[in-house]
Amino acid sequence: MELKKQISPSLMCADFLNLGDELKKLEDGGIEYLHIDIMDGVFVQNYTLGTDFIKKLHKATKIPLDIHLMITNPETKLDWFEICEGDYVAVHYEACTHLQAVLQTIKRKGGKTMLALNPGTPLCVLEEVLPDLDAVLVMTVNPGFAGQKLIPQTLDKITRCRKLLDDAGYPGIEIECDGNVSFENARKMSDAGANIFVAGTSSLYAKDGSLEDNIAKMRDAIK
Repeated sequence: MELKKQISPSLMCADFLNLGDELKKLEDGGIEYLHIDIMDGVFVQNYTLGTDFIKKLHKATKIPLDIHLMITNPETKLDWFEICEGDYVAVHYEACTHLQAVLQTIKRKGGKTMLALNPGTPLCVLEEVLPDLDAVLVMTVNPGFAGQKLIPQTLDKITRCRKLLDDAGYPGIEIECDGNVSFENARKMSDAGANIFVAGTSSLYAKDGSLEDNIAKMRDAIK
């Protein structure tokens, strides 16, 4: 089953003083999702975007959101977030006390479910929740900060994840990758089996190219 290759720009890396103009360029470029990093300073040692930002984005653009919750106990906090139909919501395996219940709550709110796996989290944690998943987020760096280098063995993890999903009868579950998704690495990730690419400072928001040119380069890298 051939899944559509899609780009999810990391808005943590965007120019917030010119965000309206950037959103227009992303819409014109046919961008499929907007990746929103939510960090609580506990699950990861950083703070980033928040609940009001999500509400304002929903009003400002029709592009669905790709909300990455790097927070502890998301089951107690999902009501804080405006989750619209078509939005992805990713939670981390280690952060959830009752993972299956969290995934069901996301679906009940109209969102699409994504389970995020840190580089050191084994793929076997997927097995009991496959019926509840729309996507898997394979972290290719340790979460928390932009600008990190790719952890090489995560490329093989993407390949093994795709095989696990296909062999279990879930070829429609998507694989997103996040972390040092440069143009060069995106091609490797695509070849490994990923189909959603979180693009940040090493590609879409690279300083040596315009946003429009970098979107075109990313499309070429992942085709």
